[in-house]
Amino acid sequence: MRILLLSAYDADSHIYWRKGLVAHLPEHQWTVLTLPGRYFSWRMRGNSMSWAFSEYETLSQPYDLVIATSMTDLSALRGFVPSLANTPTLVYFHENQFAYPSSGKEFKSVEPCILNLYTALAADYCLFNSEYNRRTLLEGARALLGKLPDHVPAGLLERLEKRSAVMPVPLSEGSFLPHRPETTQFTMTWNHRWEYDKNPQLLLDSMALLCDAGVAFKLHVVGQQFRKVPKQFDALHTLLAERRGHWGYMQSRSAYQQLLQQSDVVLSTALHDYQGIAVLEGAAAGALPVVPDRLAYTELFPERCRYSEEKEAEALALFLTELIGHKASEGRLDGVDVTHLSWTVMADHYRRIIQQVASGERID
Repeated sequence: MRILLLSAYDADSHIYWRKGLVAHLPEHQWTVLTLPGRYFSWRMRGNSMSWAFSEYETLSQPYDLVIATSMTDLSALRGFVPSLANTPTLVYFHENQFAYPSSGKEFKSVEPCILNLYTALAADYCLFNSEYNRRTLLEGARALLGKLPDHVPAGLLERLEKRSAVMPVPLSEGSFLPHRPETTQFTMTWNHRWEYDKNPQLLLDSMALLCDAGVAFKLHVVGQQFRKVPKQFDALHTLLAERRGHWGYMQSRSAYQQLLQQSDVVLSTALHDYQGIAVLEGAAAGALPVVPDRLAYTELFPERCRYSEEKEAEALALFLTELIGHKASEGRLDGVDVTHLSWTVMADHYRRIIQQVASGERID
């Protein structure tokens, strides 16, 4: 089968997914087009024009299926490149703009949400990396459509519900490693983008409570950084002092994985996570995920991994204090099995859905 794979905003998690997809379904002939994961507003609005007028020959080749990420402006691209209009299309939603938390600083526009909706409606079928992602898009679209003044077609959301399903981003086989926690201290890793939607204020507040209580621990703070780093990270750097472990993005994949293997806990404070690959990779290396009781985490991890949203900093600090005491008495923490999310297990699920969409089969 000839498949055109379009990643319109090729951020790290999108790269992780598309490379895994191509590597684990080698029986297909893949053509891959990507655009860099930067300049969000321009990329979101301009990707169809960028591709249509610079990659027209590639886009016009005969394909059996198009797989596009949700950032792709699929309705416009199919208009610019008529041959794509009749090609079966599967859209993968890593995220949706309806549920993305506001920083209070950005220009508020409904356009990203409208583009998500148009792309979903232009596809033959949509996959979401979590039920949380799927549900929040449908809820957000319902609220938006309810505000529009007139000529809103009936049945749009029912169409999307019938033509969508959940298919998580699988974990690479190299993520599954033996757990080798440090024996002399309690070690945590926070491994997320250094941005407001990962809630660094909650991280700072909870760590301050632990430090004030005199609790012994080490915290590694790793993850991708950008030009503007939230001020909470400077305060956290100072606060942690001798409790501070590795600080900053780790270029070496093997060193990063070794850090996860040595950690007792992989920690999230996120306001926004549609799946949470960073936490899942920590869990695959044996660390116990400690996550908020919301977002996609309620689907992924049992209750024993989730701290309360009520007085969240206090709840997280108490949770971690209890885990530190448990390790001191028992010697280690029990992790969570995430092998069901490996490519070994998931590849056939992807294979089946791709075949069904390409052949026009009914998907139940």
